[in-house]
Amino acid sequence: MEDKKKSTNKIAMPSAEKIIKEQQLDIFDIKGTGVDNRVTKGDVLLYLSQIKRVNEFELKVMNNGPNKDERKGSGMDVLVPVLGESVVEATVSKWIKKQGEFVEVDEPIVELETDKVTLEVPAATSGILDSLVVSEGDTVEVGSLLAIIVAGEKTGQSKTSVPKQENKKIDEQISEPNKDEKNITNNVKSQVSGESINQNLEERVPMSRLRQAIARRLKEAQNTAAMLTTYNEVDMTALMEMRNNYQDSFEKKNGVRLGYMSFFVKASIDALSQFPAVNAEIDGNDIIYKNYYNIGVAVGTSQGLVVPVLKSADKMSFGETELNIANFGKKAKDGSLGINDMAGGTFTISNGGVYGSLMSSPILNPPQSGILGMHKIQKRPVAIGDNIEIRPMMYLALSYDHRIIDGREAVSFLVRIKEIIEDPRRLVVGA
Repeated sequence: MEDKKKSTNKIAMPSAEKIIKEQQLDIFDIKGTGVDNRVTKGDVLLYLSQIKRVNEFELKVMNNGPNKDERKGSGMDVLVPVLGESVVEATVSKWIKKQGEFVEVDEPIVELETDKVTLEVPAATSGILDSLVVSEGDTVEVGSLLAIIVAGEKTGQSKTSVPKQENKKIDEQISEPNKDEKNITNNVKSQVSGESINQNLEERVPMSRLRQAIARRLKEAQNTAAMLTTYNEVDMTALMEMRNNYQDSFEKKNGVRLGYMSFFVKASIDALSQFPAVNAEIDGNDIIYKNYYNIGVAVGTSQGLVVPVLKSADKMSFGETELNIANFGKKAKDGSLGINDMAGGTFTISNGGVYGSLMSSPILNPPQSGILGMHKIQKRPVAIGDNIEIRPMMYLALSYDHRIIDGREAVSFLVRIKEIIEDPRRLVVGA
């Protein structure tokens, strides 16, 4: 087994590895959907649920002889798909299709809301949506049964209705209340209108699953990590000049405008390579050093903050980086970000400057150990040699987990980013 593991290099995430050992599973039987095909906790739970259904089916055949399917025709289960790394459950937010409706292949059936995104589950086959096993608002786990699709053809929907004459009589009876009923109705309306005026001053709405996850994770970061923030300021003159000089040619070649974020992504990767603890995370009593650079870019949406991830950002060109960031922005606005878009981040960059923030202390994105905060560019008087000059300045903030990152490393990390941004030619010559 050891030789097999070494030859394939199949790796399980710590939480998944624990379940594999407890259940005595073979990791090579489980399909991994994590970074570099790593087996996640969701993959293991889905595998276990599949084994459970197979075992139940075999037991039913043994006890009852030939399987007698109680469903209408041959049915296909609609299951909760793998939701991504560390995501094991979701909430049924909305049934797009109703029971008894005909569905086409790949047509969305139900909308699920996870801690990270909202996703639609499509039909794997055409047929009639025979039964809905769960209701809106229910919490479901990976591999759980959502509904059953049975064989059937699309037919015109017939609606049973009461004859028009009977409807007319009923309407006439309803529309002719007696005087006592009118008085009671008027009194009730006046009371209700008075109460509604008071109720309109406040509104109670349930938090979405995404908002609950954001609240929980941010509080978890504060309660768990020894979080500290260090600050610096950077002169944006050289970077703004370079951007202006090459904006037209860059856009013509890559089909996207050259922004500031790609420079900060590249500067962060350079700094992370020099200070690997900032790219690491804590797992129990161990420190996991990441030898890859998946940079999360925080994006604010109407539903809450999401952090899509630039996978292997160190291997991307400036053009590819800007294209991916622009694509993430569009998908975030459309609500079409997938789980894989936000999985596997090792370090996060948040730009509060787009909202006008001059300075802030970003909160860690667990289990990551560092997050860089960019802010508004503002012209300020600064000392250049013995002279006072007006320069476009930006405050930078690095929040970090002091449990594994020392103050010297954190400050040096931020200084390295400052050096690169103030002289972007360093990225070219590697200085």
